[in-house]
Amino acid sequence: MTGKPRVVIADDQALVRIGFRMILTAGGIDVVGEAADGTEAVAAVREHKPDVVLMDIRMPNMDGLEATRQILGRAPKCRVLMLTTFDLDRYVYTALAAGASGFLLKDITPEHLVAAVRLVDTGDALLAPSITRRLVERFASGGGEPASPATHRSLAALTPREREVLTLMGRGRSNAELAAALTLSEATVKTHVAHIFAKLALRDRAQAVVLAYETGLVSPGDAVER
Repeated sequence: MTGKPRVVIADDQALVRIGFRMILTAGGIDVVGEAADGTEAVAAVREHKPDVVLMDIRMPNMDGLEATRQILGRAPKCRVLMLTTFDLDRYVYTALAAGASGFLLKDITPEHLVAAVRLVDTGDALLAPSITRRLVERFASGGGEPASPATHRSLAALTPREREVLTLMGRGRSNAELAAALTLSEATVKTHVAHIFAKLALRDRAQAVVLAYETGLVSPGDAVER
């Protein structure tokens, strides 16, 4: 995490890149590079070593999903925030499996875009409310990927408090909301979250949300609407 996140913008539309650059620069974020396709995005990350990549999904030569896999395979500390006009759950699952830390639609407001970049730069994860609803609906209809027996067994490594924290994370609660719900300090909540990630080999909250549904800690009716 940095005081002024360094960002690479990857989108095949030049006007979109220009717009994002203007918004982020005005928001105090340093745009260090641009890319018109996935191949250029991988190269830009190698050259500029950004904190966050704004990654379009549909691009020529190499799409954003494959670019995300390659980037995080080489630079695991980099955060990727997916941006798309397509509100389709199959992209959500593939993006999260590739290691993306966030998934937003391109109709996001400038203020929320800047906030999203700063959020994922802190190591948090972010999903648009419409994306979260589709995630919930998929599990409600039985379309979610089943968790493996090893995944279920791994939950036994959690303390009762850690299971409680994971459950609330699965409902979409932020650290501040977790602290209020559990009557804990945010520092204590962050410690619990870090322990959960370490014990379950999770990259971030996006993976934690999926795991909470897969293991039955959270059911669709428990979801918090934003």
